[in-house]
Amino acid sequence: MSLLTTLDSLWQVVLVGLVLGAGLPVFFPLGLRFSTVGRGSTTMRPSLPAAAAAVVCFAVVLIALGAGILLITHEFLEDTFGFAVF
Repeated sequence: MSLLTTLDSLWQVVLVGLVLGAGLPVFFPLGLRFSTVGRGSTTMRPSLPAAAAAVVCFAVVLIALGAGILLITHEFLEDTFGFAVF
């Protein structure tokens, strides 16, 4: 294995680690922040763009969690139910 191949693999692993390890957990508090934008009191609702941004942030988190669970359990699901996930 040459040095260039190792460095190429290394930057890919670091990039995925940053995106999934540090980038994904940012979406949940960002969604919380968007869901409270414009609230001066408890009776006010966030604006439509802020609410849409909060829904998108929460959807990204839920999709990533679901995909992670399916990725971990794909062999069990295939062996038990014959359901090929990936």
